[in-house]
Amino acid sequence: MLLGFEHVGMTVSDMDRAVAFYCDLLGLRLALRKTVERGEIAFFDSGAGMLEVFAPASRMVDRFRDVPIHEAGLRHITFAFDDVDAKLAELDAAGVEIAERPRDAFNTEMIRRVAFVRDADGILVELIERAAGR
Repeated sequence: MLLGFEHVGMTVSDMDRAVAFYCDLLGLRLALRKTVERGEIAFFDSGAGMLEVFAPASRMVDRFRDVPIHEAGLRHITFAFDDVDAKLAELDAAGVEIAERPRDAFNTEMIRRVAFVRDADGILVELIERAAGR
């Protein structure tokens, strides 16, 4: 029996920058951070699932490459906020790279507003406001 969504894992070049972005700016809670054999691992809790982040000891990590629409792969991670416009203004003021400014969503049955930013490694992060009733 399925219990629920657990986590998505990703690699970053610098754990301190990941903590600053995902915890300090986006509001996730640092649930675990520890050194492992090949680097450092952390789990960030969103309250509805977690983000597992690995930073290799070598720090030789290439910048994220957007997955073309015709290739299989993960394209972005998404977090829901009560006010996307306000959150984007906060991130913009903090110097976060804006990929797409807030707009009305295409899938209005699920999402009301949407915007996209990039973390320090260029990973695409979607910010949404949920549609009424979700």
